[in-house]
Order: sequence, then structure tokens, then C-alpha cells
Amino acid sequence: MWRSLSLVIFLLLLAIRPTAAEELFQERSLYRNILVYEDQGLRCMKFGIHDGGRQTCISLRDPDSLVFNYTKMLLAALYLNPSPKQILVIGLGGGTMPTTLKKILPDVQIDCVEIDPSVVKVATRFFGFTTGAGISVNVEDGRVFVKRAQRNTKKYDLIILDAFDHVYIPEHMLTREYLTEVKTLLSKNGVLAANTFSSSRLYYSESATYADVYGAFYNLKMNNRVVLAKRDGIPSSDEIQRNAEKVEEKLRLFGTGKDWLLPLFSTDVQWPANTRVLTDQYSPANLLNGRL
Repeated sequence: MWRSLSLVIFLLLLAIRPTAAEELFQERSLYRNILVYEDQGLRCMKFGIHDGGRQTCISLRDPDSLVFNYTKMLLAALYLNPSPKQILVIGLGGGTMPTTLKKILPDVQIDCVEIDPSVVKVATRFFGFTTGAGISVNVEDGRVFVKRAQRNTKKYDLIILDAFDHVYIPEHMLTREYLTEVKTLLSKNGVLAANTFSSSRLYYSESATYADVYGAFYNLKMNNRVVLAKRDGIPSSDEIQRNAEKVEEKLRLFGTGKDWLLPLFSTDVQWPANTRVLTDQYSPANLLNGRL
């Protein structure tokens, strides 16, 4: 009897034991190690074979659902401008943001910038990302693209900064000079949405740098934090509420909405007044980057 009971328990434990992740693709590109794998109903891409963080995940059962909180928080940019026509996304990953924005705003034009051609290949092959029909990809450094767009007097209604290497944001894309260059690309009603870590050693300096360039901004924090700013100052909470109503029905299709997003909005100054701003001459990201 005890042997039978032990066997039943063993079989039950075997049945509920987490299955090992299935590796689908691995490549050492010019810039990082790229791994694509499936695990517990998710398909994910990460940079760094052993300990790199996940860059993108999609649900195999419901590809439209947004797996990461930061992707939902980035959509809160539509509360500052609910009808952008021209969008720039710097940092492609698996293409989640441009793909989602195109479904929400079918007539929008989206320029994507990704330095690593291997990432573009992986996004297309494994994560359903497609170009054409209003979505283009530029394979180059994000800051180089911004400088060229400046010369061409290009303007965007929404700019999303989501460029990470295997550890953190490249230091030349953290500085006052870079954020000022990005600001010049914003249209009159243009919105900046930047994805960063909520516990980075650079948190205070990043915050001070955004404030130096954009003034007050909305801060949304969970696992990551998202900075939302505008060229000429952030809208009032009343305007945020009205815009949230305009896009609520569409955002609900992707598992988010005003009940979840609006409580995250904050304008609290969470850094000391004497915090040093990051510049092209002072950007010690090699010493300070990464999570605490």
C-alpha cells in the first residue's frame, strides 16, 4: 500500500514539475548573445545566454496580450496625445511596441531604429514583427538616426526610447545632449516615452537629466519605470483623464487601461536637488549602470 501511495505521489510530482525551457534559436551577433526560447506558454528573447534579462516575451496562446508591465506603461503615452500620426521607436526588441501601436492606430506611420540586424531578423522570424504598411526599420545606432532626422527637420508625434544592450541603456543615449536632440524631433504636441529601470544606480541622475531637458514629467513605476514628457510641458491631470477615455476601448484589447494606468502617474521629484546631470562629458554608466 505504501509503495503504491509513494508511486502515486511521485507521478503527481512529475506531472506538475516545471518543464525545461525549449531553446529555439541562439546567435552571437556583432553586439550581443541572442537567445530565443519557449517556457511555460511564453516565447521570449533575451540578450546574454546565461543571465541576461528578457527583452521580449509573447504569449503563445494570446499573442496580442502584453506580457511585460513596461509595455503597458508605454501605451500610457497615448494619454498625453491620443492620436499620433508619426511615431519613432528606438530599440526594436521583438517588435512588440510598433506591432501593438499599429493595431491600435492603423493609419499611423512608424519608424523603428535598431542597431543590430540580428535582432530585426529574430523579431521577424519568431515574434510576428513585419515591415511595410506603415512600419519601417532603420538598422543603425539610434543617436546617429536622431542626428540625421534633425538635419532633415523630421518631426514625430510620439517618440519611444527603448534601447538596451545586454546590461543597460548605452551611455551615449542617456545624456542631456542626446535627450535635447530627441526633443528637437517632437512635433508641437509630441510626446516622449522612455523605458528605464526603476532601481538603477543611475536613477537620480537619469531623472535629473530628463527634468533638465523637459521640465516636469510623469513618472510611472513598477518593475521598470516609464518617463512621459512633452516638448512644451505635460498636460494637466484633467486632460490625462479625458484622453484616457478616448483610448480606453482599444487599450483594453491589450490587457491594460485607465484603472490600471492612471494610479501610476506621478510628478513627485524623487531625486536630490544637487543631483548631477548626465552629459556627453559626464556619463559614468560603465560604473553606475544596472539594477541595485
